[in-house]
Amino acid sequence: MSVTPGRVAYVNARLLDPASGLDQRGALLTEARRIADLGPGLFADGVPEGIEVVDCAGCCLAPGLVDMRAHLREPGAEHKETLATASRAAAAGGVTSIACMPNTDPPIDQIALIEFIARRARETSLVKIYPVAAITRGLEGRELTEIGMLAEAGAVGFSDADRAVMDSRVMLRALTYAKPFGRLVMQHPEDRALTEGGMMNDGELASRLGLAGMPAEAETVIIERDLRLAARAEAPYHVAHVSTAAAIDVVRRAKARGEPVTCATAPPYFALNETAVDDYRTFAKVRPPLRSEADRSAVAAGVADGTIDAIASDHAPHDQDSKRTTFAQAAFGIIGLETMLPLALELVHNGALSLLDVLARMTAAPARLLGLEQGRLAPGAPADLVLFDPDRPWRIDVSALRSKSKNAPYDGRAVQGRAVRTVVGGQTVFRLDGAP
Repeated sequence: MSVTPGRVAYVNARLLDPASGLDQRGALLTEARRIADLGPGLFADGVPEGIEVVDCAGCCLAPGLVDMRAHLREPGAEHKETLATASRAAAAGGVTSIACMPNTDPPIDQIALIEFIARRARETSLVKIYPVAAITRGLEGRELTEIGMLAEAGAVGFSDADRAVMDSRVMLRALTYAKPFGRLVMQHPEDRALTEGGMMNDGELASRLGLAGMPAEAETVIIERDLRLAARAEAPYHVAHVSTAAAIDVVRRAKARGEPVTCATAPPYFALNETAVDDYRTFAKVRPPLRSEADRSAVAAGVADGTIDAIASDHAPHDQDSKRTTFAQAAFGIIGLETMLPLALELVHNGALSLLDVLARMTAAPARLLGLEQGRLAPGAPADLVLFDPDRPWRIDVSALRSKSKNAPYDGRAVQGRAVRTVVGGQTVFRLDGAP
């Protein structure tokens, strides 16, 4: 029997589409790079000849995850990660689209760098990669980049990565200039004057370890300032990786006032607390730092009640020399592309969120914030899919993760839920051994 190229039927699946609220058993048909049809009644009389069939065996079929914050290190630090190695890790984690941060060497602050990322992604990446451009030249916080030209060249947003824009006038201009182009300004919320020299969360544990602390106020000060600037500019504003109860309360109150503010977090901030750095564990050194248990619970609650719009990986790969050193000298960052889905599913397994709600934070919401057409199951939508078993038990083995770097504090952690097949543009780019 001949099979028509590019037509694949995914049958016996639990269809999950957070954008529409769909949660039903059914089937989905892809044709070339798009979804052609889906629904509970599709192929009720069998799949016609000439169509490739994938029996999903009851697993969940959802839009591919959209990661709105990852540090991919190319160009300039390819010994830590490349677009190619990051894409393999992403595919194994069910991530089909990545927004990459501009803290490369050189930084993504010019059109030529936007074009470089796009070209390298086409040449080497298994998944879709979208560049986020720098807010300021050289990430130095002083002079704005050509926001309009960078947006037209393909930048999906603007951020100075792991540096806050400290100059209020520069930040106000960034919000004003980005607005007409429909691009988010995404701020790393950290007042560096309060965190200079800091290595972990400020508190009793930091004092006991003899490490300089980074106070929660450093996060809230920047957010409260920026909300006033955004109101003056009448522009939307996005806070990256919130980590404290106080910051979440600030955002929650702003949303209640009707202000166009959104925020995201990353799995370390609801899956771990500051005790993970006890005994000077450098693999748990991250920026913002892991916070108190009260803050961790507040982050989980913020995800659950919708104050936190999105979950991003905040994938930050580092080589062994950058992490296996003294705590003071160790680099900040945790890899996260392959662990984002199972760690987020912990919120489902402990009853904090429904499966659709947690998927929304990793599909429809980040796609909407970045202005992407991904993140939904609908006829005509991109055929970017993840097939996953939400109950599949496994234990994280950091050495087996596909990222070039292995800096993660989850080694040996028991989790439930795993991507078993990832599809980008209608093509399977990852399939777990023995999976449908």
